Amino acid sequence: MNARPANVFRKVWLPALAAVLLPTSYAFADLPDQRVPWAFFGGFLMFFLLFAAAGYVYTSLALQTIANKTNTPNGWLAWIPIANVILMLMIAKKPIWWILLCFIPLVNLVILVLVWMGVAEARNKPNWWGIMILVPVVNLIVPGYLAWAD
Repeated sequence: MNARPANVFRKVWLPALAAVLLPTSYAFADLPDQRVPWAFFGGFLMFFLLFAAAGYVYTSLALQTIANKTNTPNGWLAWIPIANVILMLMIAKKPIWWILLCFIPLVNLVILVLVWMGVAEARNKPNWWGIMILVPVVNLIVPGYLAWAD
């Protein structure tokens, strides 16, 4: 039973980590001092972009699933950056002009909470799940819970 996690680490995570951190190999080469920090920055940037892309795919899949379960048309809008906010407004049954409020700093946080509360109500979940979108780690769980929990 202990061999399985070791195999997964050796076969999946180790090559993935090596592929992401490969640009940092210039940091250990005999290069001028100016290139060493840039190589490390390149590896860090690739690592960050990998996680950002994974988060975007997860959120888009969750939002498209929520749209399908609430019978909201055009669920594919979840994959388009500004259109996904319009899709959330349609799911929450809020006015479309609220998208303008999403561009105002601090007001957008209030609108975000109100929209996620409406999405939770559309999925027949308690509306306090919308407030949980402000909690740093829990906000990763909220879209998945609203999409795939029965």
